[in-house]
Amino acid sequence: MNKYVERIYNGIIKENPVLILMLGMCPALAVSTRATNGIGMGLSTTAVLILSNLVISLLRKAIPDDVRLPSYIVIVASLVTVTELLIEAYLPAVYTALGIYIPLIVVNCIILGRAEAYANKSTPVLAMMDGLGMGIGFTIALTVAGLIREFLGSGTAFGFQVLPESIEPIGIFIQPPGAFMVFAVIIMVMNALGIKSRQKKLVEGCDGCCAGCSLACNKPEKKKEAAQ
Repeated sequence: MNKYVERIYNGIIKENPVLILMLGMCPALAVSTRATNGIGMGLSTTAVLILSNLVISLLRKAIPDDVRLPSYIVIVASLVTVTELLIEAYLPAVYTALGIYIPLIVVNCIILGRAEAYANKSTPVLAMMDGLGMGIGFTIALTVAGLIREFLGSGTAFGFQVLPESIEPIGIFIQPPGAFMVFAVIIMVMNALGIKSRQKKLVEGCDGCCAGCSLACNKPEKKKEAAQ
């Protein structure tokens, strides 16, 4: 697989920031009450991720190690301020819906995590692809969770009424406990489907199946016992 495409694929599947790495859970739980909110927050974060990764990668050799993290925060805060002003000017409905969570992108651990783990060690183009992949993965996770919560909690999908008004929606799904339940079910389904994350590959020889791995590890011991 092309290394640039791989960065996008990893961000969506193998290193999904919400469903695999469990990063950015605060905005994920708070704004995923509706699918449109999830798209708005996801795209805002994606824009900041791409630009911050690009700038940090370009300046990676000029930023001293002693002030590395403060420099990242200054860069990210500048980009978030620009993004917030643009959303307020051109998408006031999204700005109102997301509220305080737009400026809080500054301290989103996904952005600072990718800056430290990848952008400051990679070329600008690869850093941008990494930001794009992570942003798309974040957007997909929020949109899917938001759509499920909106459908079950309000009977709507992307703001349009889906369930008949005679069917009473389950209000808990647009409350904080509903967010935990929905994300737990999504992660459970991913595990049931056997989607292998990069973290599982960090163990040499592991293919993500613990049962298979334990059997493989026991084979040399069994052969040794049989030889004795």
